[in-house]
Amino acid sequence: MIKCIAIDDEFLALEIIENYVSKCPFLELVATFSSPLEALPMLNQGGCDLLLLDINMPQVNGMDFLSAIPNPPLAVLTTAYPQFALAGFEAGVVDYLVKPFSFERFLKAVQKAQSLLAPRMASGPEYLFVRSSHRMIRVDLGDILMLEGKKDYVAVHTRAQVIDTLTTLTAFQEKLPVKDFVRVHRSFIVALNKINAIERNIIYIGEKKVPVGEMFREDLLRRIG
Repeated sequence: MIKCIAIDDEFLALEIIENYVSKCPFLELVATFSSPLEALPMLNQGGCDLLLLDINMPQVNGMDFLSAIPNPPLAVLTTAYPQFALAGFEAGVVDYLVKPFSFERFLKAVQKAQSLLAPRMASGPEYLFVRSSHRMIRVDLGDILMLEGKKDYVAVHTRAQVIDTLTTLTAFQEKLPVKDFVRVHRSFIVALNKINAIERNIIYIGEKKVPVGEMFREDLLRRIG
């Protein structure tokens, strides 16, 4: 499933997008926002794969907002202003939909995104090399229990050791196979198959306890079925 966020200051536009997304079995609309600034926390925490974004909004221009996100997801622009199409494609957007657009045109755009996301959402490599101090350490993905974000670095918890690497949790998340790992807190990513139990807002992985952030709880429960 491709997780989507829609941002538009027009309620009717959001309703249309919700309807179109519901017709696409490979899409999941995780949130809608009437203001880009409201969506910023979720985007900064890697909360979506595809952003459906209006351009002309009161608080901030959609194009400016997209360029301000440190690690932006793929984006499809949805707007009533065709004159910004060239700037949008130069900024690397997947597609540019001019309102009012049909479901068929919407489907064509999101299928482009699907083809671009397919390699990332596949199972991916069996291991990664992680830089720690002056060493590159091989880490088998099957050994990872969880990842913990700590200010300027990430602690990679494996069965045998904890490896500190100078990066952000969001940047590390992009290297992980989506089907095997889930973000459960702004400071934690866990391996789905290492979860022993969940009690209220606590995940148990062996003897380790991991908190579940409220905004991540619904996605976690959906992922574990």
